[in-house]
Amino acid sequence: MGPGGISIITGMTDMAHSVWTPAQVRELDRHAIARCGIPGYELMTRAGQAAFRIARERWPEARRWVVLCGAGNNAGDGFVVARLARAANLDVSLAALSDPAQLQGDAATAWRDYEAAGGTTQPFSAALISDAELVIDALLGTGLQRPVSGEYLAAIETVNAEARPVLALDVPSGLDSSSGAVLGAAVWADLTVTFVGQKAGLYLGSGPEYCGEIEFAGLDIPASVVEQLDAAPLFSLYGRDDLLHLLPPRPANAHKGNFGHVLIVGGDHGMSGAVRLAGEAALRAGAGLVTVATRPDHALVLPLGRPELMCAGMARASDLEPLLERATIVACGPGLGRGEWARDLFDRVVGSGLPLVLDADALNLLADRKLRRDDWILTPHPGEAGRLLGSDSRAVQADRFAALNGLCREYGGTVILKGRGSLVGRAGSVPVLIDRGNPGMATAGMGDVLTGLVAGLVAQTGATDVPTAAGAAFIHAAAGDAAALTGERGLLASDLFAQFRTWLNPAH
Repeated sequence: MGPGGISIITGMTDMAHSVWTPAQVRELDRHAIARCGIPGYELMTRAGQAAFRIARERWPEARRWVVLCGAGNNAGDGFVVARLARAANLDVSLAALSDPAQLQGDAATAWRDYEAAGGTTQPFSAALISDAELVIDALLGTGLQRPVSGEYLAAIETVNAEARPVLALDVPSGLDSSSGAVLGAAVWADLTVTFVGQKAGLYLGSGPEYCGEIEFAGLDIPASVVEQLDAAPLFSLYGRDDLLHLLPPRPANAHKGNFGHVLIVGGDHGMSGAVRLAGEAALRAGAGLVTVATRPDHALVLPLGRPELMCAGMARASDLEPLLERATIVACGPGLGRGEWARDLFDRVVGSGLPLVLDADALNLLADRKLRRDDWILTPHPGEAGRLLGSDSRAVQADRFAALNGLCREYGGTVILKGRGSLVGRAGSVPVLIDRGNPGMATAGMGDVLTGLVAGLVAQTGATDVPTAAGAAFIHAAAGDAAALTGERGLLASDLFAQFRTWLNPAH
């Protein structure tokens, strides 16, 4: 399995991680044909073979297939699938929403080969879908740029209404393969098999809702094709295999001093829960030692609920000095507030010279000071990112990549831009997208848990880089998904703790 549970059909691991714009994927396809000598129809045939194989593996009992074909190369892929299904003695119906005689190039060849093998086409009808055990969506592909209409719209709405199992070829029809926007209507797929290169729209916008599971078929295109592109991928995906590099097994003679000392700073009056969650998250991330610096009254009671935490009362910022001397990483912000006490602690932490993780109110204080460092990790949600950039959450969400770049450029270090499809980046690097997480995680304390998890991993790796930050964001999201298996509503931030060790020990 590849990143985010994506199956890799070939050995092209880098391509399975990399996500491109549709234009870049078309360029990859062109290079494969022109420079590697792979005929276009051969690539189309490989695509059809990969899709057919995946369909048989996923729905082995399905005997009645309906293949929906449109007017372009996506239709050609569909004709290949239909031909292979007929050869396997499946009951195949092919509905053509455009006249196949008008097809050109490789798609026309695929249609002729389908007919030569005894296949026939027929007009689309709702009855075809209602009788199907599997629907193959080969209607529109990646080239769609305007809202669907007419027969195509009616077909998509019928497929969605009938709720039969659907395999989409390359991209669900009606989905913008660049942005993930729904262009009028889009097919709800159970599984999407995408070819040559992963398309950004599968992971952005509404893409995850419509794609279902995603499987990548590289079609045995040589990895050297990527080197011929003049541009980097739009982003890359993080997966469990990456954790093996980040979190290798511990040596047998390890002791707690090998795994860092995290200092959590925050928890103003009435907000002790935030530092409690962050502190426990750092411990459960594997940090050797964790100290919580908070209001004196909170410091007295926090160890009663989690005795492994060391706690110190902060009447004033100078009380931090002995703690900073022992710490290897400081996480500041959970429940910090914005009053004088908070400002003084923040300024002392930032002036300590230690690596930092900043979240919550620490980010709001940072927005007022406009500081820049290379050895910190910032973890803003869209609202905090908007304040840091002098805009608002709507502007951030409208172009999350631009917001991430702006944060990295202005504040330095590594940034985790939280939200659906969290982005992790650093100036000059390809962003990493976390394609896990669920709406049940939209609840109090989730950000505090992430802050502690990030700090706990930094304590062990010694790095405030993208691999460490992305690893923490991935573990956080994956643990949230595991905790939500019995339902998203009612999920608590502390429910993630029971799931952490599965992901923090990937070699087990």
